[in-house]
Amino acid sequence: MNQVDFFKCLSDQTRLDILKMVLSSGRVCVCEITTLLQLSQPKISRHLALLRHHSILVDERKGQWVYYALHPDLPQWALDILTRMQDAQPLQSNTSDVSASTCCE
Repeated sequence: MNQVDFFKCLSDQTRLDILKMVLSSGRVCVCEITTLLQLSQPKISRHLALLRHHSILVDERKGQWVYYALHPDLPQWALDILTRMQDAQPLQSNTSDVSASTCCE
């Protein structure tokens, strides 16, 4: 991953919100993202594909559900930026609802 691609990914509010959700929860299902951000599944999937393509997120399929987490090989500089970003301005919606969601059980 290069820094330009990383910052381009952060330049979109939806991708930024997705990353904040993943940071606060560790692992998030697509249905949780669509519910909390109130966006369509195709729109969310397009953003997730870009984050996967640039090795910021990884996906894991469990049955019909796909979960997303930070890429385990994310460079330390990128992780530091995401952590500081999360500390400075957490996601506006209630991310505690992510763990309480039953849409993907």
